[in-house]
Amino acid sequence: MKYISIKEAMKKGSGKVAIRGWVYRERGSKKVKFLVIRDAEEIIQCVIKKEKFDDKKFEEADRIRVECSMKLLGTIKADKRAPTGFEIDVDEFEVVGWCDNYPISKDQSAEFLLDKRHLWLRSRKMNTILRIRSTYVNAREEFFKKKNFYKFDPPILQPSQCEGGSTLFEVKYYKDKTYLSQSWQLYAEAAVHSLERVYDTAPTFRAEKMKTSRHLSEFWMVEAEAAWMDLKDITEFAKEEIRYCLKEVLKHHEEDLKFLGQDVKKLKKIAEKPWPTLKYREVLRILKEKSNMDVPFGKDLRTGEEDEVMKYFDTPIVVTHYPKAIMAFYKPRDPEHPDEALCFDMLAPEGYGELIGGSQRSMDVEQMTEDLKKMGEDPSNYEWYFDLRKYGGVPHSGYGVGLERVIAWICHIDNIKDAIPFPRTMLRWKP
Repeated sequence: MKYISIKEAMKKGSGKVAIRGWVYRERGSKKVKFLVIRDAEEIIQCVIKKEKFDDKKFEEADRIRVECSMKLLGTIKADKRAPTGFEIDVDEFEVVGWCDNYPISKDQSAEFLLDKRHLWLRSRKMNTILRIRSTYVNAREEFFKKKNFYKFDPPILQPSQCEGGSTLFEVKYYKDKTYLSQSWQLYAEAAVHSLERVYDTAPTFRAEKMKTSRHLSEFWMVEAEAAWMDLKDITEFAKEEIRYCLKEVLKHHEEDLKFLGQDVKKLKKIAEKPWPTLKYREVLRILKEKSNMDVPFGKDLRTGEEDEVMKYFDTPIVVTHYPKAIMAFYKPRDPEHPDEALCFDMLAPEGYGELIGGSQRSMDVEQMTEDLKKMGEDPSNYEWYFDLRKYGGVPHSGYGVGLERVIAWICHIDNIKDAIPFPRTMLRWKP
C-alpha cells in the first residue's frame, strides 16, 4: 500500500492504512504491545497483538523502544480512549531503525536539553513550534508578494557596523577583516533606489553580552525597506504585516497553539483589534502617572520599562520618536522636535518586549557624518552609503522583525531559545 501521513489516516477514519514514523511512547504485556507513533504532524496509537504474529516476530515487537523508526500496516478505527481518538490494529510492521536507550526523558534540565538539541527537536513541543515558525515565514512571503515587494538578498559579510560597533562579530577575510551582518539595512537602502520595495529573511549576528531569555547571538531578522514611505506609513505597514502573519498561524495551528498553552481566543481578539501608536514621551507619562516610575527623557526603554508599560495594553503597541541622542546615526531628527528621532519600536504584551525596530532613514549626510564621528566611527567607510543621497536619493523607511521574538510571543513560550532550532548565545555555540 501507499504510505500516507497520520493526519491523512485519521481523516480516512476506517479501513486499511499504511503509515511510517517514530515511536513516541510504548508499553505492553505478554499478549499485546501498545505503540504511539509520531510523524511530522500527528501521533496515533497502534496495537500489536500477539495472536496475529509468530513468537519470533512478537519478540521483535517486545524489543521496540522509544524513537525506533517503523513502518506499519493495519486497520484504523475511531477509539475515544486513544490519545488522538483513533487506533490502528497492526497487521504488519517493520523496524527500520532500532534505537538505543533514548537519553531524553521527563524532568531533565534545560541545559541538558540544549546539549541534546539534535534529539530534543523531535519532542512534540519543539516540533510544534518549528511547524508554526515555518507557517509564519511562509505567510510573510505571501504578504510581501501581495504587496508587490521584491525579495532582495544582502551580503552576510559586511565591512562596517549598522547597529553599534561593540556588538560586531569580527571575521578573518583572507588578509583583511570584516564582520558578520547586524542587519541588511544599509544594503536594502541601496536596493530601494532600484526596486523601490524590498524584503528579506536572513541570519543576523549580535555579539551582545546578554544572558537573558530574550537574547540570541545569532537569529533571523525579517526585514523590509520601501522608497517613498515616511514614519507613519512604515509603522502602519509593520502592523499590517504582523497581523497578517498572526492570522495565518491562527488559521492553520489553532490546536497546536492550545497544546503549547496559548490562549487562542485572546490571540484572535488581538488580531482583530487596533494596535495603538504612542510617542516615547507619552510612554514616559504613562509610566509616571500609572506606575510611579520617573524615567528621564533620554533614557532608552529597557526590559523593566517595556514590561511595565505593556501592563496597560492587551495588544502590541508601536512607540515612536525616541530620543535622537540614543539612536543610530541613520535615524533622522524630527524637524519639529529636534531632540526626537523619526523611529519606532513595536512592543508585545505579556512581557515579550520589542518585536520590531525601524525608522524613517536620514537624508542628511552632514548630520550622519557628525554622528558617526561622535561614535568613534570613520565616516569614510560609509562613502558608498552617502552616495545613495548624492545620486538621486529619495525619502525611504524600513524595519526589522526579530523572527524568534515574534514566534516566542505567538507560541507563548518563556525562552527565545525554543523559537529557533539550534540557539547560539553568549555561552553556547554547539551542537
